Amino acid sequence: MVKQRRVRVNPGCAVVTSLCCRRGSWKTLTEPAIFAAETSCDCRAPHEKLSITQARRGTPVDRPVRVYADGIFDLFHSGHARALMQAKNLFPNTYLIVGVCSDELTHKYKGFTVMTEHERYEALRHCRYVDEVLRDAPWTLTPEFLEKHKIDFVAHDDIPYSSAGSEDVYKHIKEAGMFVPTQRTEGISTSDIITRIVRDYDVYARRNLQRGYTAKELNVSYINEKKYRLQNQVDRMKEKVRNVEEKSKHFVYRVEEKSHDLIQKWEEKSREFIGNFLELFGPDGTWKQVFQERSGRMLSYALSPRESPCNSPPRELSPLRSPSPPSPPARWYNARPSPPTSPKGASASMSSMSEGDEDEK
Repeated sequence: MVKQRRVRVNPGCAVVTSLCCRRGSWKTLTEPAIFAAETSCDCRAPHEKLSITQARRGTPVDRPVRVYADGIFDLFHSGHARALMQAKNLFPNTYLIVGVCSDELTHKYKGFTVMTEHERYEALRHCRYVDEVLRDAPWTLTPEFLEKHKIDFVAHDDIPYSSAGSEDVYKHIKEAGMFVPTQRTEGISTSDIITRIVRDYDVYARRNLQRGYTAKELNVSYINEKKYRLQNQVDRMKEKVRNVEEKSKHFVYRVEEKSHDLIQKWEEKSREFIGNFLELFGPDGTWKQVFQERSGRMLSYALSPRESPCNSPPRELSPLRSPSPPSPPARWYNARPSPPTSPKGASASMSSMSEGDEDEK
């Protein structure tokens, strides 16, 4: 039976649901996967052994193909999720059981883990491809374990896994025809993540000190603590300087933009002013035409003056020199004759005086 997925839309939210392996009941993806009990298979039909060809063609409708994938799953990452996705999609109808080894087995055969076993269990329960989590999984799979949990196939990458005195712990599974390989995701692994942390240890130590962790919690010495705090202060100062530089660049950019606009407006006004000036004072400008018109009128007035009005009183022809007004009668006894400037003037004045005397007599 092919696994189906459908979406149920509620008034307030959308819940994605998937078809569970157990008798077609529905299990929402908003719930974590279940933990395995002593025996998790409740199939009533006989659990006959399947071949990979039969499983890929489709299994009987009474049960899905039970696939088992195990591992440590420390610092659960996308490489783990992609491996489980491949295991989940090996067959048309797959029930994926994931076994997680305990801290005791892991520390004994592989090494120290970052996450505890309970944290690793919970991480697997919330992976969407996992139907069931088996806690305290065995390091080496035995026929009794496979029979107990009704496991049809085991999924893992095809690279030989040497551990616990064996060149490949999955060798007997491969020989039994129950092994289905998956592909590893390049560039991501738990060891890679730990290597990044160790390589940049100072950066993460400073980061956690800045976030409130104590030097004792980080296992940092007193001297290193002071060094990291000083480096954090220097970094904060650098960040402030960068912020000031960014603001200054933004301010300078705005000033340049405004100055560009002002220069452009000034050029437009200048061109307008020059155009108006040339239009007014240029060779064929308005001012020249006005000047020529006024000059022509003034020249015409100078050459042909206007006639006097007809009703003006006539003038008598006057001599070249108009007569001077009559002088009052001279009183010779009071007048003091001015001294003659020349002998002829003196004689003339004497004769005029004698004539005046005779007239009076």
